[in-house]
Amino acid sequence: MNNSDRINPRQLGTPRGGSYNAVPTSGDRKNRNKPTRGRKKSIFEAYMSKEDVSAGLKRGELIQGPLRINPKKYHEAFIPSPDGIRDIFIDGVVARNRALNGDIVVVKLLPKEQWKVIKPDGSDKETEAAHESDVPEDTLGTCVPRETPQGDAKSPDVIIEAQFDDDDAEHGQDHLQDTLADDIKKLSLDTGEKAKAVGISGVHRMKQDDGPEVNDPRLLADKFLQRTAKVVYILEKKHSRAATGFIKLLADKNSELFRRCAMFSPVDHRVPRAYVSLADCPPDFVTRPEDYSNMLFICRIVDWKEDSNFATGQLAKSLGQAGEIEPETEGILMEYGVDFSEFSPEALACLPQSLPWVISPGELTKRRDLRKECIFTIDPSTAKDLDDALSCKQLPDGNFEVGVHIADVSYFVLEETALDKVASERATSVYLVQKVIPMLPKLLCEELCSLNPMRDRLTFSVMWKVTPEGKILDEWFGRTVICSCVKLSYDHAQSMIESPGKVFSPEELPPVSPQHSIAEIQQAVLNLHRIAQHLRKQRFIDGALRLDQLKLSFTLDQESGMPQGCYIYQYRDSNKLVEEFMLLANMAVAHQIYRSFPEQALLRRHPPPQTKLLKDLMEFCNQVGLDIDFSSAGTLHKSLNETFGTDKYSEARKEVLTNMFSRPMQMALYFCTGVLEDETLFRHYALNVPFYTHFTSPIRRYADVIVHRLLSASLGASSPIKMEKEAIQRQADHCNDRKMASKRVQELSADLFFAIFVRECGPLESEAMVMGVLNEAFDVLVLKFGVQKRIYCNALPLLGFHFQKVGRKPELTLMWEPEELEQESVPQVITIFTLVEVVLTSDGVPLKYSALLKRPS
Repeated sequence: MNNSDRINPRQLGTPRGGSYNAVPTSGDRKNRNKPTRGRKKSIFEAYMSKEDVSAGLKRGELIQGPLRINPKKYHEAFIPSPDGIRDIFIDGVVARNRALNGDIVVVKLLPKEQWKVIKPDGSDKETEAAHESDVPEDTLGTCVPRETPQGDAKSPDVIIEAQFDDDDAEHGQDHLQDTLADDIKKLSLDTGEKAKAVGISGVHRMKQDDGPEVNDPRLLADKFLQRTAKVVYILEKKHSRAATGFIKLLADKNSELFRRCAMFSPVDHRVPRAYVSLADCPPDFVTRPEDYSNMLFICRIVDWKEDSNFATGQLAKSLGQAGEIEPETEGILMEYGVDFSEFSPEALACLPQSLPWVISPGELTKRRDLRKECIFTIDPSTAKDLDDALSCKQLPDGNFEVGVHIADVSYFVLEETALDKVASERATSVYLVQKVIPMLPKLLCEELCSLNPMRDRLTFSVMWKVTPEGKILDEWFGRTVICSCVKLSYDHAQSMIESPGKVFSPEELPPVSPQHSIAEIQQAVLNLHRIAQHLRKQRFIDGALRLDQLKLSFTLDQESGMPQGCYIYQYRDSNKLVEEFMLLANMAVAHQIYRSFPEQALLRRHPPPQTKLLKDLMEFCNQVGLDIDFSSAGTLHKSLNETFGTDKYSEARKEVLTNMFSRPMQMALYFCTGVLEDETLFRHYALNVPFYTHFTSPIRRYADVIVHRLLSASLGASSPIKMEKEAIQRQADHCNDRKMASKRVQELSADLFFAIFVRECGPLESEAMVMGVLNEAFDVLVLKFGVQKRIYCNALPLLGFHFQKVGRKPELTLMWEPEELEQESVPQVITIFTLVEVVLTSDGVPLKYSALLKRPS
């Protein structure tokens, strides 16, 4: 067992042999408090007082922001710089001062001599940290440099990164002791030496003469420096403080601590190890610890004292065996603070109690009755929560009346009720591979609000009069009642679009209401499709951008729930049809609520890409000879769709670039218009529109429920919303946090199922395309499954390999060992967009798998 578990009985805090960050990094050494005799040595600085923090922030001496810890190198952390250019670097666990990933922290800049020196030409491979959720994590380092999770390392660290396999970084803090000690040694090399890695920010030259050889930051211009800081206060603990991991006995059997505590080791190394009480551990853990070596536990971090390398934790529960679907899923949900408990009796009491529920005659009189119209839903075949329905009726003048009809959730979820409170806290439904954690009780999600076929349902509708070319002539909003005539899946709608002349028999479709013929429904689908094509074409002419990342879907065994197959989800015309009308409705409602409530409207903005990352990407494209116009969302979209030729791998090249372009993109955010002064900040970059909101999914998103209330009030159908603008902004912030958490949980759920699929059905072979080249490794996009992996040269049967720049393009030449003694060695050149064959194999550690390169034939 690793010596950092050895506890000095007098000090719960400071074990001999270092802490979970293994060795102090340069930043740590400078900040360590001097011990004073007779007092227990502090490792961390005490936090500043609230008053001093407020004053320091006002004076601009302190900076606040969300902390991001690099998942691959957990001693590196960052907060965004207020100027939006280069992140501020927080070096080491001591400087991080007990804050966890995602917390809103206040930092104090360190003196200039402790800032980080960066090579001038953009070769500071890692000076920004990718937002974990903008880019999924196995895709985390996915694009060009696999490191854009980006800790900034003086370049030598890049070399180290390629030498130890991902698994070490993710699996063994124990193994990391040694590696990190080397890290430190190598980091103290002159910055101008060594580093020849190339990536998005890589643009590395290997000449020695273009970087400052000066090691004293005080002598350098700011553009060669990255500011460093230390955490002085935690404003808001955003991290759930829950982690999954394993328990071990302490190493020193004679200490009195051994009799009281065990050590909890989290799977996520960004969370500290923690002492947990033996009383909370299973009764036979001390006598049979080996029985628990693969058992996952959830631990909550309850405290972390200034004088301790380890936190204090409380074991919440044991989840089950590592590597199994349910324990791992529950662990993911708890770590990200997803509430999957049953709804409380108070919340359920807000629902209609007398079932079956019927719409009262009084309510019907307040609504436009559309029950006789041909209205239908189009959803994934497995969907149970049907939020939205569509209609399209040809008018005598040759134009169309098109309707988007959305479940009227705000009729059932009233402001300030117990149910409203739960929904506002959950903020979103969370879609896992095998199940949904709903925002609202099942009775609402799947019954009363779901627009099920042949059922009268309350809706909120937006209706337009449009020309066949999609030009909007008139618009109407209002409360309605509908009766959907059929529940179509995307597949059904797609076959109608693909075979416009086909006569569908009743057996080929789900049950259809007797009031409407299949032919009428098919005609409506075709008309919507044609109008959607015009709308879409016009949106892209007007400068919209779409970045479609590959999305993995699974087929599950009915009995065991295990993944049997996986495939890349196809985004087709039927999806595009629905998307166009949802976008149209969301934009229409955004204008309507902002006109009516300029101070209280809840909208959704999308800031433009991060300047620094965009510059790096431009530089990279330049390097590899790609002609991309980055001047706006629209030109970027155009470049992306025109650069690729038409050979069978043009799609793959496009996927690789789409991944790269996703890197500098920021997250879209909900906000309250009364809180943001500057209207130009309301814009949605990717859609390239001035106002946008979410209105179309109130069953699964709380933001949409608020938007429904605002819309209703704007039409005089209900009294104004009770929330003040500050409360709306707080709720918007919370929706943003939960949206990010749910996106991350979805990604981790897919990662979990894919790792199990590789374990159960592997090894899997696939073509892959190179997305980035480092000096001892390269990154690939595995085309059949859309996953990204790093391949290390030292894991392949090579005689040797050689890295060079050809022009400005990075290139690795691999020399394969000959299969027969007499044969020549086979060279293989790896550069960006090279096509290779890979094999994915399980690593024998729960949920880990590697990509190995197949020998070129």
